[in-house]
Amino acid sequence: MRASYDTLFSKAKGVLSKDPFSGHLFVFINGRRTSIKCLFYDGTGFVIICKRMEKGLFSRINPMYSGEVVMTAAEFALFFEGANLEKRFVESPSEIKKSAFPASQNSNNELSPPPV
Repeated sequence: MRASYDTLFSKAKGVLSKDPFSGHLFVFINGRRTSIKCLFYDGTGFVIICKRMEKGLFSRINPMYSGEVVMTAAEFALFFEGANLEKRFVESPSEIKKSAFPASQNSNNELSPPPV
């Protein structure tokens, strides 16, 4: 990952549509998940924090979640140390299809309530 200040700034602004001067920490992970770069504005200038894992990989936050991911400072500290955060989000139960229920109907063609 060769991106530096200008590239990370333009990704935060253009791709993420966020203000890099907001003071938020923007985290960029390479495709192999072996290194990350973090960009933030401290009020006087931009700071980049880099880390390359010697063993293991950085956790996938949640590959099925396409929205903005917000971490607490504690979660980021765990992530930065290489902890597994894949189960961070509560997994939604799978959708139940109407066809999965028995088609018991009453005389008015309405579904009957389930037996007690």
